[in-house]
Amino acid sequence: MADTFGRPVTPPPRTIQSNLQSTPENVRQIEINRLKAKAAQRQRESEAAASSVPNANRKRPLGITTSPTAPTPSSSRPLKPDSRFGKYFEYDLSKMVNSKGGFLVEDGEEVDQDTRRKEMEREKQRAVQNLEPRTLPCTAIFLDPSLNPKCQECHTIDIDQALKKVFGCLVCKKCQNERPERYSLLTKTECKQDYLLTDPELRDHELLPHLLKANPHKSTYANMMLFLRYQVEEFAWKKWGSPEALDAEYERRTAEKKKQKNKKFEQSLKELRKRTKESVWQRRKDEEHRHVFGQLERGPDGTGQQVCHECGFTIDVEEL
Repeated sequence: MADTFGRPVTPPPRTIQSNLQSTPENVRQIEINRLKAKAAQRQRESEAAASSVPNANRKRPLGITTSPTAPTPSSSRPLKPDSRFGKYFEYDLSKMVNSKGGFLVEDGEEVDQDTRRKEMEREKQRAVQNLEPRTLPCTAIFLDPSLNPKCQECHTIDIDQALKKVFGCLVCKKCQNERPERYSLLTKTECKQDYLLTDPELRDHELLPHLLKANPHKSTYANMMLFLRYQVEEFAWKKWGSPEALDAEYERRTAEKKKQKNKKFEQSLKELRKRTKESVWQRRKDEEHRHVFGQLERGPDGTGQQVCHECGFTIDVEEL
């Protein structure tokens, strides 16, 4: 049947009556078949991805890459560091141990119980010094300005509480940084070498207060003892009498040390020369030739002669 313009008209859809009845058993069987088909399809896809053999259509599987630069699971390698960033080291911080001494224990290095005990002992010594007193806190500020401690240089109330607590020194951070010749911290080695102080004097907290810090070289070493410069100088002037007397004692000890060093060097040189002479004399003694004479031979004039078999030296022998 055609319309007015002569174009064909789409025939109406035919109704197809299905002979299958939608029973619960049929629906269950259809669902089972669908799940089996999907499982088989996934199995084929996984097998195709695991091998690089072309499939039935002579096509490369989707999961396989043939690029020579593409990494594969079997040949995966770590990325090389970029040279533009310079030389650097990679560390796994999750496997490192903080020794609390200014460094980290290397990966794979085990810390024994003795080292742990020493570290805890050093940390306990520092903790005892840092204990706050039971009395009024150091940071308390009074409403009356005359009751607040002030810096002895600039008279500000913003003083360094650490210096006040350990050394009893009222000074602010600004004055401490501006006057290092008075408020800088000295190590125990510097006090012994520059001011000629002894270990008992430095360990006496009443004579010279000191601040304990963790040793930066190793956590098991003894804690660093830091002293305030002007307190050390005042104690040294009192001990030696004056700065000039300290300088004179320092020069005397330096000269004495140099003299002992030269004496030790000369003694070592003398022993070396003695050993050298003895070895040369012994070598010459060993190399000295000893004649081995043969039997006595009589000459035509009746005199006897003996000849060395090694060097041919001949001596005349007279018989009485």
